[in-house]
Amino acid sequence: MSNAGSELDTARAKVAEIDAPETDPDQAAAGSQVGERAEQREPGSEPGNQQLDAPADGSPPETAPAGEQLVVEQPTSERPDAVSTDELPSTEQSDGEQSEGSAPSAAADLSRPELSEPDTLRAAIESVLFISDAPVTVTALAAGLHRPEPEIEAALAALAQALDERGSGIELREIGEGVRLYSRPELAGWIESFLMDGQRVRLTQAALETLSVIAYRQPITRSRISAIRGVNVDGVVRTLITRGLITEVGADPDTGGGLYRTTELFLEKMGLRSLDELPSLAPLLPELSGLESDELSG
Repeated sequence: MSNAGSELDTARAKVAEIDAPETDPDQAAAGSQVGERAEQREPGSEPGNQQLDAPADGSPPETAPAGEQLVVEQPTSERPDAVSTDELPSTEQSDGEQSEGSAPSAAADLSRPELSEPDTLRAAIESVLFISDAPVTVTALAAGLHRPEPEIEAALAALAQALDERGSGIELREIGEGVRLYSRPELAGWIESFLMDGQRVRLTQAALETLSVIAYRQPITRSRISAIRGVNVDGVVRTLITRGLITEVGADPDTGGGLYRTTELFLEKMGLRSLDELPSLAPLLPELSGLESDELSG
């Protein structure tokens, strides 16, 4: 009976060995080593490789080398310091807008002091009248200076009084419906002396050319001078008359135009006793050197 029981136990043991799966010795050894390491240390206690969570797609997790930290960039929407471009202030400016601190416009560069003070208004009126070449009305001054007409009239009266009190060489006169600055009549003699005798400004090239034509072709009309020079000489002739170098001596019988000739002052300035001592033009005109002096003067 006992023999039969022992034989039954032996048969059951053989059947259990056949049904059990075979185990790879290497896998068994690796499993035992992992188990031992897991028992010896807790997760995160050893500064070795740091293992990340396994991705959801089943690929093996990434590990960082020892001593280095693996930085994983978070999506923009999950980073706390991420700022959306919609939240940034717009740097675009519409036409006509000016950013703070930018250069001011040309109109803003003009310094225009307030004219609410009587002294400042009077100074502004004096400046305007100084550069005006015609009388200026009170209405025009009020419009240009943006002040009411009563203030302009009061400032004009104060300006005229101030010029008289300090003995200025100019005075404020009422001409027609406007006002203008003039030199004082008692100083006219000195002004004339300065313009006629005291002025030492040299003649321009145009004035010298015109004077030469008159000296060699006198008496001569203004139109003839213009024809010889090829330009208008009205202004130059007036200058020579003002300087006293030429004078009008009658009218041309054919055209009726005024005839001009040089004066005694011209001879004095040139150091000549008469027009006969004028130098000949022949040396100055090589192509006409064969002509006689009377042909050149005719």
